[in-house]
Amino acid sequence: MVSAGWNEFSSEIRRWREAGRSIEFWWRDDDATQPTSALERLLHLANRFEVPLALAVIPAQADPALFAVLPAEADVLQHGADHSNRAASGEKKSEYPASEAMEVALARLADARQRLGELAGARSLGVLAPPWNRIAAPLLPRLASCGFRGLSRYGARSSPQAAPRVAQINTHVDIIDWKGSRGFVGVEQALSQATRHLAARRQGGADADEPTGWLTHHACHDDEAWAFLADLFDRLRSVPGVRWMSARELFAGAAGADP
Repeated sequence: MVSAGWNEFSSEIRRWREAGRSIEFWWRDDDATQPTSALERLLHLANRFEVPLALAVIPAQADPALFAVLPAEADVLQHGADHSNRAASGEKKSEYPASEAMEVALARLADARQRLGELAGARSLGVLAPPWNRIAAPLLPRLASCGFRGLSRYGARSSPQAAPRVAQINTHVDIIDWKGSRGFVGVEQALSQATRHLAARRQGGADADEPTGWLTHHACHDDEAWAFLADLFDRLRSVPGVRWMSARELFAGAAGADP
């Protein structure tokens, strides 16, 4: 029996199709540092279903061996610098809190960007995916001067640009239950997140031009998470009007991105 979540998700996709509109999805996976069995499984899944993967890598912890196993088509995003929490006691976790001196944060970002570029080569896109999806607002106008052309956080964006010359394309579906089991959030919850964002885009409650982004963390996946992703990719590849886009394609064509 097909679950209520799948029925609602499919119905929302049908509404888009009936309106003559196509749906764009994209996929970001966070916290990559080295080759592991979980990473191997992630890459196999992407290859099996031909879904473009954007891998957010932590520069300070990145093992050069990681890039030897990545396929040429894998896009690399910068997951902060060292993924260390610098927020004050009582504040939400952030590598880039407002309390840190701006020049110190920018220098760390720039150094990490250089290291990641040396390791990843052309696969590195110059797109920042800050740890915990947080970064102090005053840093945003300075990102372009550090060589960034894009920013990816979590939640519907308020603008296609996070700052001048910095495109913003976020994720909207997090499949990990961070406040509970820290495993798979469940089929119904994952699909509900996706359906809500699609409906908001269609009805004008969110930017219709921002592709719905799926956020995963391969090191945290349990068997149910892996099974869900395989099922999702398998179902969607036969659905007309649905397209998975690469981060390279999205950020190259986004407003504010460099050519």
